[in-house]
Amino acid sequence: MNKKFIGLSVFTLATAFAYAQESDTLKVTNLKEVVVSDTKFAQSKEKSGKIIEVITAQDLEAKKGQNLANVLSQVAGVEINGNQSFNGKNLGYYIRGGRNRQVAIYIDGVPVFDASGINIEYDLRLIPVEQIEKIEVMKGASSTLYGTGAATGVINITLKKSVKKEISGNAYINMGTQNTSETSKTSAQDFNQGLSVNGTINKVSYMTTLNSTETKGMSEAAGEDFEEDTFSRVNVLQKIGFKANDKLSFEFFGNYDRIKNTFDNSFDGIIANADDLNNNSFSEQFRIGFLPKYKYNKGEFAINAGASTIDRVLNISNSWSGTIDNYNYSGRSASIDAFNKYNFSKQVYLVLGAQYQYFDMTQKDAYTDVAREGAKFNLLDPYATLVFNSDFGLNINAGARFNTHSEYGNQVVYNFNPSFSFENLPLKVLASYSTAFITPSLYQLYGPYGNLDLTPEENATAEFGFESQLLDKKLTINAVGFYREEENTFGFFTDPVTFASNYINIDGTYHAKGIETSVRYTLSERFNIGGNYTFTQVEEQLNRLIPKHKANIDLNYKFKRGTFGINYQYVDQRSDAFYDMNIWATQAVNLVAYQLVNSNISYELLPNRFHIFGTVTNILNEDFQEVIGYNSRGRNFKLGLNFLF
Repeated sequence: MNKKFIGLSVFTLATAFAYAQESDTLKVTNLKEVVVSDTKFAQSKEKSGKIIEVITAQDLEAKKGQNLANVLSQVAGVEINGNQSFNGKNLGYYIRGGRNRQVAIYIDGVPVFDASGINIEYDLRLIPVEQIEKIEVMKGASSTLYGTGAATGVINITLKKSVKKEISGNAYINMGTQNTSETSKTSAQDFNQGLSVNGTINKVSYMTTLNSTETKGMSEAAGEDFEEDTFSRVNVLQKIGFKANDKLSFEFFGNYDRIKNTFDNSFDGIIANADDLNNNSFSEQFRIGFLPKYKYNKGEFAINAGASTIDRVLNISNSWSGTIDNYNYSGRSASIDAFNKYNFSKQVYLVLGAQYQYFDMTQKDAYTDVAREGAKFNLLDPYATLVFNSDFGLNINAGARFNTHSEYGNQVVYNFNPSFSFENLPLKVLASYSTAFITPSLYQLYGPYGNLDLTPEENATAEFGFESQLLDKKLTINAVGFYREEENTFGFFTDPVTFASNYINIDGTYHAKGIETSVRYTLSERFNIGGNYTFTQVEEQLNRLIPKHKANIDLNYKFKRGTFGINYQYVDQRSDAFYDMNIWATQAVNLVAYQLVNSNISYELLPNRFHIFGTVTNILNEDFQEVIGYNSRGRNFKLGLNFLF
């Protein structure tokens, strides 16, 4: 493909925009939004004492062509660093001044990890956004319900469910360019395709989805005449459900993921990143799960059980020896979370649960041999949450968790979250104080720089805010101010005399504070506009790659057989650093602020049968860096087709 691809994209956008002028009798029914993140059971968002950011199926439809990292990075208070870089670039998750290890990620109620990773974090690149039905982002310390890692936020992902008819499905293909701000290739070099079949036969539901992504066309490292890196992902998901009756149901799932990519060295002594022809990575993950649910007169009981294995192989050039070093990692994890909701009355209910988690890992390379038998631990955490929803506007959510760890002993965390909705004012005020903990990873305990004396990192968050719906609920405004403290922070120490290195707990307390605010105005059934702004202030030791100011604005228009949207994002300057081997020291650097303008349009060529969409990203062709030394995407075009059956 060459200029014809761009021409077809522009023609598609123009055609669909022309249809936007058509009139129709589109009807929209406003339903009360339901969230699960702050209780683990469905409840009206109006009763929640948290500002929970919800990304709906309709929101995802309006963002077609974007991956999960792109979508999440537009949420107030969330920065996914690397979402604008090459697909093979590792992602950084920053919420309220925290880092990857302080963000818990759940898929269909089951926590996901990489037990062999330095921070046990899950790789969001593994999840095709086409599988997702809904995302809830709950910010603040949340270990009472979600355990280790839920220190600055929880990303709760719900996958799509089977339809009621016997068979249904869709097949799709997206293709796009892959340019930096300095290139203007017109051929398609970013491909994403998939197939999904699902349905319900009597009491049995099923879903099978296949997805693959292949990307080339740009180097991960920034530099002239660097070679193109490649990225490939394959994903298979199988779900089987059985609904015995209105009270009892079961669901089983199996998931396979594979990622292959090439990447570049971390530094060359002059700049932060250098081209490399030999570095490559391969990872393979298997996940299985069992999710039974039972409803009874006074409540509900559920079990979210899952297990996963992940194997990673890295081949990295050794500039000192001139050889290629081989690193092999393997990790296993399992989680069983059993919890029960008991309704004492319409106003009061109690959630009681217990979660068991197990982790082990291996690492083998020329310098290290970590065996699974010596690198493992488990956690057993009983927890309780009491919820009171009054008839006069007062709502209270309070709870505690008792964490027992096989290596370091016990830990107690808790939360208290009151809110009040005024009867004669469209206003809800809320406040909370909550604590959290982060377990040292297996790598930090048993790896080549491991330290068995590490203790958990501790976090505490206080927040106060409000939410208001005005103009007959057409205008929604919310704002939250937060203050967070972090103790026993994990750090890395190198002895200046012996050069011996290991992980440590850093003495002292670090602080982060900020404001998150969002506005959404629905002018009509067809047209809405919204935006958010985040201010984050952290101490110098924590502020790498965290923008102090960040803002998003989006405009969406729904016409008879399609949608049109345009969004703007501003990301403030960020601090970064690299190791300069010329002076044997770390050099600080400021990355300049940048702004992005993206547009998306979709249209039903055949209603409920054949959809087409087009996107243009970084319309202004902004030249910027997310991380020092790495490329970022310039202006790019994408065209997608979706067949429904």
